[in-house]
Amino acid sequence: MRVSSPVVKHWGRLEVIGEEHLPAEGPVLLVGNHDSYWDPVAFGTGLIGRRQVRALAKSTLWKYRPVAWVVDRMGQIPIERGKGDATALSSAIAELKGGACIGIFPEGTISRGAPMRARSGVGRLAQAVPEAKVVLGTITGSVDIVRFPKRPAIRIELFEPEQGQMRPDESPSEFSDRVMADIRRRAPYALPGRKRTSSRYRTRIEAGLPPKEGRG
Repeated sequence: MRVSSPVVKHWGRLEVIGEEHLPAEGPVLLVGNHDSYWDPVAFGTGLIGRRQVRALAKSTLWKYRPVAWVVDRMGQIPIERGKGDATALSSAIAELKGGACIGIFPEGTISRGAPMRARSGVGRLAQAVPEAKVVLGTITGSVDIVRFPKRPAIRIELFEPEQGQMRPDESPSEFSDRVMADIRRRAPYALPGRKRTSSRYRTRIEAGLPPKEGRG
């Protein structure tokens, strides 16, 4: 976090709005959009003065020893994307019950500028730990970090679900869809990467194709 702080906070001109919605203690589910690989770092760096955000991160990060060393010390929880990883969810539930702040990106991976289906994990966590407060967060501007010499203006806005916390009659998938709709109304999908990469994604999206080849 110390290494990334100058990039995100100073070069990225990070601005955080709505911190009053994030409890200083107690179980919290922090739900966000995911358009850049820098998003988990932005959340963690921007909120470190108030809470440590323990994000659910793709398990492949642990394949690389230096990266594994970093994510372990950030308190990240490995999850196998697309497999309904019961072990990761059990770990997240245990951490939530212990009063942790768990960060989760329901879209599963970066959007690459195209709409994505929200996965039900956030709803399952909210259902399993009803005392946890769900806080939504938008991250905008993080896609510009790699577009040097353009200087990014990263903004995190925290707020509560427009229709309140999870209702007893709401299924996990319905809740996930609802909170992601709230988030995406404030943070439209953004193309990541430098000019050539983002242009390639845009061309494929305009042709009605997934932005990345081989992506379902």
